[in-house]
Amino acid sequence: MARFILAMKSTVTAFDSMLSPLEQDILHVIWPDRKMRVRAIYEQLKGKRKLALSSVAVLLDRLHERGIVSRQMETGRGGIRYIYCPTSNRRGFEKSVVETAVNKLIEKFGSTAVSYFNERFARKR
Repeated sequence: MARFILAMKSTVTAFDSMLSPLEQDILHVIWPDRKMRVRAIYEQLKGKRKLALSSVAVLLDRLHERGIVSRQMETGRGGIRYIYCPTSNRRGFEKSVVETAVNKLIEKFGSTAVSYFNERFARKR
């Protein structure tokens, strides 16, 4: 059981580092507005921290690769721009993080994990 609890703690800690502080800030900016260009996100963040527009663009591309944000191309003066949109709201994102953690624990510990969750949630009622 101690090994299971240790694995749970390391899984939760791993999710704290799932997003960098700047990625978290980007999501905090984009969640309420839903669709934003890189420059608009950058403009909101640059007052809070020192950063480059290219850093925001690179991190948005990485968030897109991981499926956390989606993007659409827009053609305008000066070429192509991306408009980014979160794939889920904050609550949905947090739920997917928890779901992934629980699934990993069940994969690793099987019935021990299920029993633990049953006991744990029975005590909460």
